[in-house]
Amino acid sequence: KAGPESPLVMVEYSSPNTNKPLHLGHVRNNLLGYSLCRILEANGNKVVKTNIVNDRGIHICKSMLAWKKYGNGETPASSGKKGDHLVGDYYVAFNQHYLEELAELQAKGMTKEQSEAASTLMAETREMLLAWEAGDPEVRQLWETMNGWVYAGFDETYKKLGVSFDKIYYESETYLLGKDVVLEGLEKGTFYRQEDGSVWADLTTDGLDEKVLLRGDGTSVYMTQDIGTASLRY
Repeated sequence: KAGPESPLVMVEYSSPNTNKPLHLGHVRNNLLGYSLCRILEANGNKVVKTNIVNDRGIHICKSMLAWKKYGNGETPASSGKKGDHLVGDYYVAFNQHYLEELAELQAKGMTKEQSEAASTLMAETREMLLAWEAGDPEVRQLWETMNGWVYAGFDETYKKLGVSFDKIYYESETYLLGKDVVLEGLEKGTFYRQEDGSVWADLTTDGLDEKVLLRGDGTSVYMTQDIGTASLRY
């Protein structure tokens, strides 16, 4: 059994997005993660089982915008669908409408790149993300409602799989900390800003690539919240 002097080990698994259901990759990840925790515990380690939920971002806004445009007030209760599946349907619907819009614009003579830049659906999604980051009450309310549907669906799946967590982190609670760290790194010269205003880390000297940390409009990416989460977890 683990005691006060036992090594402390953190294992992260699951880590889903709230714009679609858990898929086969998540099942594999959950079962491997939970099994690893049990093995580590059996070997006398103190284990913290963690999960980071990607509950905000452009992909989440796609599901939200599609529900707002095409949902007609549909809910898990009215449709009889599991909440995460219902929200996933709207993520698919967004993509279908987006591809139709691109096809229409390209039929008018635009290139693929021009049609993507001219897409009103994608522009509305970016506006929604900016509104979310600015704390717009209507956008936040819709976000909380739809995420609530997804969490109920996830909990059902976790229960069936027999997995659990000690600590769940949410990207919505870690991305601001990540932004602060990135801006601090920018001031110190660790990171650099490109002409479009985006902030990057240059890891080429370590045999890696350049990595975007903040978009040109100031919004966060996965890496932003990963930096914040790492800081919190430590």
